[in-house]
Amino acid sequence: MRITMIGTGYVGLVSGACFSEFGAEVICVDVDSAKIDRLNRGEIPIFETGLDNLVTRNHKEGRLLFQTDTAAAVGSSDVVFIAVGTPERRGDGAADLQYVFQAARDVARGIKKFTVVVTKSTVPVGTGQEVARIIRTENPDADFEMASNPEFLREGAAIEDFMQPDRVVIGVESERAKQVLRNLYQPLYRIETPILFTNIATAELTKYAANAFLATKITFINQIANLCEAVGADVHHVAKGMGLDRRIGSPFLQPGPGYGGSCFPKDTQALAKTARNHGQPVGIVEQVIEANQQQKTRMVGKISAALAGQVAGKRLAILGLTFKPNTDDLRDAPALTILPALLQQGAIIRAYDPEGMREAAKLLPGVELVAEPYEACKHADAVIILTEWNQFRNLQLDRLKELMTPQADGRFCFCDLRNIYEPALMKEQGFNYICVGR
Repeated sequence: MRITMIGTGYVGLVSGACFSEFGAEVICVDVDSAKIDRLNRGEIPIFETGLDNLVTRNHKEGRLLFQTDTAAAVGSSDVVFIAVGTPERRGDGAADLQYVFQAARDVARGIKKFTVVVTKSTVPVGTGQEVARIIRTENPDADFEMASNPEFLREGAAIEDFMQPDRVVIGVESERAKQVLRNLYQPLYRIETPILFTNIATAELTKYAANAFLATKITFINQIANLCEAVGADVHHVAKGMGLDRRIGSPFLQPGPGYGGSCFPKDTQALAKTARNHGQPVGIVEQVIEANQQQKTRMVGKISAALAGQVAGKRLAILGLTFKPNTDDLRDAPALTILPALLQQGAIIRAYDPEGMREAAKLLPGVELVAEPYEACKHADAVIILTEWNQFRNLQLDRLKELMTPQADGRFCFCDLRNIYEPALMKEQGFNYICVGR
């Protein structure tokens, strides 16, 4: 089977590489010729564990190709996936579908035989219908069927999620399209992966509903963490007590500075906008969005309080900038709210992240980026952990104390906004330890 994947961003490149690993012939197309040139040279434009080896192997074996000519790729393909970006539209929170609709026009011009056109991008309900309308308008003779196959890839574990997913959701409106996509996903049938076939509108909404629910879990435990601080409870024990209930489960019950990334922020906004447009506002999701922003702002207050309200002129060492570990993604990361607020109050910030430095240089002007974590900690009045990278889990505490500037009480300020250290140990080691919900 031959596939065209339109878009070589996170979803498109990972999906294209994984389909080629299944044995399909995949052509990844992008309008960015510089990115295509890099991929053809074996340079991977994003950081994702294991992706470089997967791309290199399948490219070398001829199953994974990269080009800019959409029409030529589509004309020889059985399935075309649209995997372009759908960022949040400024002003109203809706998904910006301009790239999806442009891809639809490009696809229409290339269809030469029966083709299944699939939206892989996260899109609001009704997008598949509009894509089909555009294709019919641009090419009335096109022989195609529309489908939706939303992605459920976690950054940092995307290949595992594609190869061994919890489920695959496919929206189709015809038996012909269903059979083509069933054949494409045959390797997952062999390992008994649950594959849900439904209609297109249901598939489109399932993605948003899943992300909004996970965002709700994160926001809920963050609010419980704030209450724990007020009453003297331990949020980790609360979360464990909740998570042992099989109806709830423990994933996404880890408190912190708020969710970020490429999915939850824009998808909750888009779901809320869609619901308002249909006269059925989802108040829970609206409150989650507001509470998540408040959580990020609250972290600024925690850091200020740890410095006795004197942020101006303080040297702050920031460890971790990406929204979570094992990615280079800073989209809507808590760092993008917290650090500018601290800079505005007069803080002097030095920061380090294992993979996010290139993006941070664009997004965090005024922050000095350094080559390794201990360099950031030199003469620091406080160390602040924003992302729970593994290399921050076992910092040399004695070395930190040699590098840092002590507070008035002779102890050292350590703000762990991911709760990766034990409070008792840190206090015993001479730190004024600030965490979330404990």
